[in-house]
Amino acid sequence: MTMPEPGAVVRRLQECFNTRQFDKADDLHTPDFFSHTLGTTGFEAGKNVWRSLVSHFPNIRVVAEDVLVDRDRVAVRSTVEGIPVPDSAPRPMLIEIFRIDNGRIAENWAVGTGLPYSAETL
Repeated sequence: MTMPEPGAVVRRLQECFNTRQFDKADDLHTPDFFSHTLGTTGFEAGKNVWRSLVSHFPNIRVVAEDVLVDRDRVAVRSTVEGIPVPDSAPRPMLIEIFRIDNGRIAENWAVGTGLPYSAETL
């Protein structure tokens, strides 16, 4: 069996979020996945953040604008749609870096700009 291309794994993750198929994202992560942003091991905390985001912003979705792959690393710059933004505010953006191990996400780092929330407040 061939491993999926690292960028395709990350695009599939975004598709799971955008279609609200959160449980399908489990298979995209290694059992010891580590989120540097949340400081947690495993993807359950990530799914909880996703659920909270959707409860606050039912129309939220992420759109990959740039996907850069370098061996086992994938960097993604995404716009965030479906959240209220003041007229003069910048367009919300999320920048994430993923480390892929054997076709699954092993680590994630993320930072957002122009977002009306943070992971700590959800």
